[in-house]
Amino acid sequence: MVKAVIVRTRKEFRRKDGTYIRFDDNAAVLINDQKEPIGTRVFGPVSRELRDRTFLKIVSLAPEVL
Repeated sequence: MVKAVIVRTRKEFRRKDGTYIRFDDNAAVLINDQKEPIGTRVFGPVSRELRDRTFLKIVSLAPEVL
């Protein structure tokens, strides 16, 4: 069993400012116990809520933050 962080979902997600964000596909990043990604590459955009939840390494590896 491994731990993962969901970085994109097809189901829309409501942000605190009232806007909704939705992606074309579902995606997850595998992480270790220190909340760092196991891999070294992240494909596709990720949501900016990851920054608030202290997944800064995933945000820095992503090509785009929405």
